Amino acid sequence: LSYPTIRNYIRETMAKQIEKQFGKPDIIAGVATGAIGIGMLVAEYLGTPFIYVRPEAKAHGRQNQIEGHAESGQNVVVIEDLISTGKSSLNAVKALKDANLNVKGMMAIFSYDFDVAVKNFEEENILLQTLSNYESLLEEALETNYITQKELKTLTAWNANPSEWNN
Repeated sequence: LSYPTIRNYIRETMAKQIEKQFGKPDIIAGVATGAIGIGMLVAEYLGTPFIYVRPEAKAHGRQNQIEGHAESGQNVVVIEDLISTGKSSLNAVKALKDANLNVKGMMAIFSYDFDVAVKNFEEENILLQTLSNYESLLEEALETNYITQKELKTLTAWNANPSEWNN
């Protein structure tokens, strides 16, 4: 598959899932920097404005953490590229909420589905939708003989507790 084909598939699939799960938001917010590009494409597809959220406010200039125009009370869906622990993603959610925006949920391309991330999103009461996840990746890798059954066991063991894993 070509890059434009993959890009269009991700953009359209994310946009359709957002509308189905959250309704059409007033704004799409990308988490800097990895989700800015895909967030812009999703916003364009949906015909909504786009903003992005930095990990922290800039130390110079206008000192914004959120770039782009948003008004208090608007509904926003956050776009992320990759979810590991969810810490940076939920930091963006906090910034949006602090700006009095109504965060409907988050849409990401991929999640490792680490227990810590699931717990973090549950604690913050943020619904997370993803296009794919680690388990699906492993299933496809096994089905296409990219990995062996033995490698699957190793990769599954790593995913169960990556911070303490030792091969």
